Amino acid sequence: MTTRFRSTPRAAGVALAAALALSACTTLLRQPPPAGAPLAAVTAQLGQPNAAYPLPDGGQMLEYRGQPMGQFQYMAHIGPDGRLVSYDQVLTSENFAQVKVDRWTRDDILRHFGRPAEVSRVYTHNYVVWSYRYKEAGVWNSMMNVHFDEQGVVRQMLNGPDPMYDDRFHRR
Repeated sequence: MTTRFRSTPRAAGVALAAALALSACTTLLRQPPPAGAPLAAVTAQLGQPNAAYPLPDGGQMLEYRGQPMGQFQYMAHIGPDGRLVSYDQVLTSENFAQVKVDRWTRDDILRHFGRPAEVSRVYTHNYVVWSYRYKEAGVWNSMMNVHFDEQGVVRQMLNGPDPMYDDRFHRR
């Protein structure tokens, strides 16, 4: 008797999520270098970042991506002197609360949170929406939705349940 495995879209999605989560573990399990370490030591220990964002003071933020499936994103703040200032998991309720609606831009969001898990649109306002998966208050599977107008200015921040983890969003 031969048993055949038939892949379904949901099974493929679960397999992809597991593979992405395991690949993200390499960044999670690595111990960051101490504050003050030179950039070369940071990349030697953490690997090459997924993206780098210049800061106005001459420093940069290095993105160690956990999105689109993870609920984390690490940013290494490199000062203008080329040394590590901090290395933090940035997708937190406290960090999202620092966003200044009507003042911050796409560049500000990228420097603070990195690239989003998803990008969508709200056509009635002509907004582009960047969505980040995170654990609200460290407990609830959530999405933070950052709404940008046509000029790239943050106009609204809305959080809610992450459809990936909420059965109300799945077809039965």
